[in-house]
Amino acid sequence: MSGKKDRARAEARAPRTNAPPRVSEPTGIAAPLNPRRIGAYLGLAVLGALVSLAGSLVQGAWFPGGLLLALAGAAGVFYGGRVLTRTQLGAFAPAVGWLIAVVVALNGRPEGDYLFGGGDEIDLALFVLGGMVIAVICATLSKGPVSANDQERSGR
Repeated sequence: MSGKKDRARAEARAPRTNAPPRVSEPTGIAAPLNPRRIGAYLGLAVLGALVSLAGSLVQGAWFPGGLLLALAGAAGVFYGGRVLTRTQLGAFAPAVGWLIAVVVALNGRPEGDYLFGGGDEIDLALFVLGGMVIAVICATLSKGPVSANDQERSGR
């Protein structure tokens, strides 16, 4: 019984001489636009902006715990976007939303008030620089996690 299975597997792996040539799908920038993927990136950017605004309020309230909580939230959104989309742009989209929201929150009003809670400028610098470092780390990870059921494992 196993002999038949082995022959069937060998025949399935053998190249067919009369098969038409395969045309591979373009990937990356050359791939056609997908409305669902664009919507996912826009949603991740909005989520990154919301996490940024929440983090800007928390980081000044409970230093240093609030700063760590804000950066952990940012890392969760960046890495979650990376895993969700399986692309580097998945981590980059929420990072862009996060950074835009930080810049808008830093603009302030003519009276001199701005959204960030009272505290030292060191707190603010750690929040902004830490968030940017985490965004770069999440965007430059080599690959997302591989599940045990994934058929594209190395070694096969």
